[in-house]
Amino acid sequence: MNTPGNASVFGAVHLGYIVIETNRFTDWRRFGADAIGMHHDALDADLMRFRLDDQECRFLLRRGPAEDVVATGWHVDDHAAFERIEARIHAHGVPMAHGTPDEAALRGVERLLCFPGPKGITQEIYTTPLKSAEPLRMRASGFVTGDSGMGHVAITTAQPAQLRGYFSTVFDARLTDCIDETINGVKLKIRFLRVNERHHSIAVAAVRGLPVDPVRTRVQHLNIQAATLDDVAQSYQRVCELGFDMALSIGQHTNDKELSYYARTPSGFEWEVGWNPVVVDETTWEPSTHQGISVWGHTPVGRTVVDTLDQFRLAARSLARREDTVPALSGTGIPDS
Repeated sequence: MNTPGNASVFGAVHLGYIVIETNRFTDWRRFGADAIGMHHDALDADLMRFRLDDQECRFLLRRGPAEDVVATGWHVDDHAAFERIEARIHAHGVPMAHGTPDEAALRGVERLLCFPGPKGITQEIYTTPLKSAEPLRMRASGFVTGDSGMGHVAITTAQPAQLRGYFSTVFDARLTDCIDETINGVKLKIRFLRVNERHHSIAVAAVRGLPVDPVRTRVQHLNIQAATLDDVAQSYQRVCELGFDMALSIGQHTNDKELSYYARTPSGFEWEVGWNPVVVDETTWEPSTHQGISVWGHTPVGRTVVDTLDQFRLAARSLARREDTVPALSGTGIPDS
């Protein structure tokens, strides 16, 4: 018989919001609102938010030095699923804290619970996102959220088995598929994890055969899904016209078939705007491995030899620091696949 903590929560969890710490508020407002096309709300000198839909908050930016993602928020469908996740965290002896009313209000949610996540990214679960009565003011026609959540987070790691173990333990994440790719002579394996019908809410990338992490930031990129192909094309043009760096040109992925581009945010990590990824049918889906990330396109833009050398330097430095994988929630890890 299932106990409250081990009954599956798959399908009841959806990526709901992201918390970013930055001191580059002016650049982020231009990037998020003017280039990407999201709705912007300035709360005060140290806080601002972006919306994608009627939910009060999809991105919360707070002033600070990290220039990185510091927390991810997961919408849990009901109190029963919330309590199952809470019971798992408690059973594994991991500290957790209920968010204060002010913290919940900033995120536009009710019943907020926070606990440690891999690479120092706090994981937050919540129920009942609050709706805003204020009409959206966006350059984009819309974004796809709903039952699939609002997009995905991609993380590079030297400990991929432990990260897969963490998200399996906490959210019953399932492996959707893998991609083998070689970039600048470095062989990568990328594992795509889903927690609902969206092809993936978490992507975990690792250098094959080497325990190194070639990315400075905690996340490699964030993804949001545009409502139309025109939205993708128009935001791509705005990113270029406003002088923001483009990381990868428009292309189409091999596994989820999403058509997208990658821009570089003011904080340094990348931001993917995509359109029309496949939706997983749980009755027929079988994991597979694809060779290469793209069917076409996704060509690096403006990358130099110096940039490549910097990547190798970052990877070498990662050997000297311990990566936090929250061992208590990672189990023994999941064998490579």
